[in-house]
Amino acid sequence: MKPIVRRGLGLLLILLCALVWSLTSGMSAWKLRGRTCQGGGQLDVVVTDSLERNFVRRADVEKWLEAEYRAYAGLPLDSVDLYRIEHIIQHHSVVRDCQAWLTDDGILHVELSQREPVVLFDNGTNGFYADATGFIFPLQARDMVEVPVVDGAIPLKVERGFKGFLEDKEQRAWLERIIGLVGHMRGTIWERNIVQLTVDRDGNLVLTPAQGKERFIFGAPVRVEEKFGLMQAYYESVVPAKEKGWYKTVDLRYRGQLVCRK
Repeated sequence: MKPIVRRGLGLLLILLCALVWSLTSGMSAWKLRGRTCQGGGQLDVVVTDSLERNFVRRADVEKWLEAEYRAYAGLPLDSVDLYRIEHIIQHHSVVRDCQAWLTDDGILHVELSQREPVVLFDNGTNGFYADATGFIFPLQARDMVEVPVVDGAIPLKVERGFKGFLEDKEQRAWLERIIGLVGHMRGTIWERNIVQLTVDRDGNLVLTPAQGKERFIFGAPVRVEEKFGLMQAYYESVVPAKEKGWYKTVDLRYRGQLVCRK
C-alpha cells in the first residue's frame, strides 16, 4: 500500500473516532438533561465509620441540603452542583471528608467519614474535642466518644462553637503536646489506669489514676516517655514497699527521680 493511501486511511480513522465521540457525548448530555434528581426521598447516605461514631445520620445530611442547597430535587442531573453539595456537608465540623455523585436513575449518593476525636477538653464553661491533627470542634449532643478528658485551667482560648485550627502558636504547640501525650497512653496500661488529666492553676498537668489516692504531678506535657517510665517505677518499686495510699502526691517533674509526699 502506498504511503499516501496509508496516511489517508489513518486520517479517515481519526475523523470517524472523533465523530463517534461527539455523538456519544452529545447523547450523554441529552440523557442528563432529560433526567432529574429525585431529591430527599432518594438520597443515599453512607457514613463509612458509623460503627465507631454516631455524629452524623442520613437525616442530618438531608436537613443540611434542604436548608443550604434548597432546590436540588427536580433539577436536571447536569445542573446539580456536586462540588457545592460536598462543600455544604464538609462545612459541618464533625465531617472529615465527603464525596457526592449522581447515578442515571436520579439518586444522589453521599459518602462521608466523621472526625475522630482523641481528647476532650472541659474548662468548666465550655467543652470541645480535638482530633489527631489538632482540629478543634464542639461536643455533639447525640453522641459522646470515650476519650481522655483534660479539665481545669486549660491554656486554650476556645469560644463556644469554635471549629478549626488554633492560630496562636503557643496554644497550638501546647495542644500538640497534649495530643502526643494521649497518643502515648493509647493502647497501654495508662489508657485504662489514668482517668483524669487536670491542669492546675500553675499550669501543671496532674494525672489521676483509677485506683489509689495518689495524684501524679506531670508538669508540662514534655518528656512524656521519661515521666511515664517514672510512674512505672513508682508502681513497681515504691508501692510494694509501702501500704496502699501511703503517698498523696508523686512529683514526676524532675529528671531521673520521684518526689513522693504524704
